[in-house]
Amino acid sequence: MQTLEITLSLIAASLALTLAANWLRVPAAVMLVLGGMALAFMPGLPTIVMEPEVALALFLPPLLQASALRTDWGAFRSNIVYIVLLAFGAVLFTTACVAVAARQLIPDMSWPAAITLGAIVAPPDAVAATSVLKRFRLPKRIIAVLEGESLINDASALILYRIGVAATLAGAFRFHGLASSVALPAVVGVGTGLIAGAGANWLMLHLKDRFLEIVTSFLAAFASYFAAEWIDGSGVLAAVACGGMIGRAQIRLAAQTRLESTSSWELVEFVLASLVFLLVGLQLRGILARLSEYAAGDLLLLGAAVSAVLIASRFVWVFVTFYPASALVAAIRGGSFTPPLSYPTIISWAGMRGVVSLAVALALPVSFPGRDIIVFLAFCAIFSTLVIQGTTLKLLIAWCDVRDPDIAAVDPATIAAREMVAAAIAGVGLGTATTDPVDAFHNERQRAQAVDRTGPSARTVARAEAKLAAIEHARKQLQERRDEIDGDTLQTLTQELDLEERQIRLFLDEHTTIAG
Repeated sequence: MQTLEITLSLIAASLALTLAANWLRVPAAVMLVLGGMALAFMPGLPTIVMEPEVALALFLPPLLQASALRTDWGAFRSNIVYIVLLAFGAVLFTTACVAVAARQLIPDMSWPAAITLGAIVAPPDAVAATSVLKRFRLPKRIIAVLEGESLINDASALILYRIGVAATLAGAFRFHGLASSVALPAVVGVGTGLIAGAGANWLMLHLKDRFLEIVTSFLAAFASYFAAEWIDGSGVLAAVACGGMIGRAQIRLAAQTRLESTSSWELVEFVLASLVFLLVGLQLRGILARLSEYAAGDLLLLGAAVSAVLIASRFVWVFVTFYPASALVAAIRGGSFTPPLSYPTIISWAGMRGVVSLAVALALPVSFPGRDIIVFLAFCAIFSTLVIQGTTLKLLIAWCDVRDPDIAAVDPATIAAREMVAAAIAGVGLGTATTDPVDAFHNERQRAQAVDRTGPSARTVARAEAKLAAIEHARKQLQERRDEIDGDTLQTLTQELDLEERQIRLFLDEHTTIAG
């Protein structure tokens, strides 16, 4: 009972903290991490102890699949060079820099343990960053790179993390077979995720029940993760691949299922992300108590030093690789594009750590040597990057020159898609030449409701069915052109069609019930 009460209290606290974040206009993650620290020192609150593997398996699969579901895969492919350099290259470089710094600062820490610390804090969480970035008219490249990086960098970091944990517990780090131990789990994980996603899609298309379909999408995240882990694959990449498969097949589901699924996933993501921050906060007091051999000033200096290395290493990697990558992309596509300095600056400063690093830190085995100092340093890194970078990112964007022709330009395919959806929603071509199609349909519906209580007129039903057919045709056209249309625009247009379809079906169902 106590666990239930604490969990409900934490969810209530997350609501209050999120409201405060909205009022202060800062990322919610900033307030959650501050709230977690405050909870750690409130008297009377117990420390919740979670099994390490339970913590990792509970939080990671749904959070990763939620990110994959909303990913713009067209933009992902267009910026794959930048994304790979960050998701794999930057993670390796950051892990190495943090490991070297940790070894210098804490001589008693072994190299495998230092690498484990580096792997925990290496992958940025772009969720908080993009929540700020999307408030501005920014180049889509920046958004796509940050979102794409955060989607797959967890896989490379977790592979390094598992290698570091295994080496620490075994007492030795073996370089022999390191490449195969990294590549094979990745391939197995992606393959498992694709199979699980295909199976979930097939099942959802045949269930014909929106609640069962939504539950299936949630179970698929855990099924892909556990299946991959069981056969020594990357559960992280499995959850991402599974989410990508399900996301691309969402348009084949019923409109109501899509609308409710989006809301359900957003709710689950909010609750889990909030709980991770607050649960770590509850453990912080116990961690500090067990670190009694360190003076308070020394702990602060250690946390500040590791955080500084973490931030600086990302700047170094991004600025060293960004312009060569841009030259390579320009050579592949033809033409030339030289991004202003604002591009790598914003991408570097947006490298905030978040829920994944916290979940992985919680997943360290209890018997892991130096676990408490590693979790503390991870919390310091997350706190520093979220609070310092998260609260100043808006100022940096305002200061930088982010002008780009892509901001103002809208490609012809997107314009055509918007016109097609507007025509379908308006009912153009449905035999209303003397008045606006929308007004004609709604006026007819009002007359049916006011006069004919036994059900809609045959004309109203025919117009409604014709409009539903037009909406379905527009949706199929969007599906066929999905690789040509901007991802955010595609999602918005699909949702507009879904909402209109839902309104029409509710009207027809209501009068069918009355007539019956």
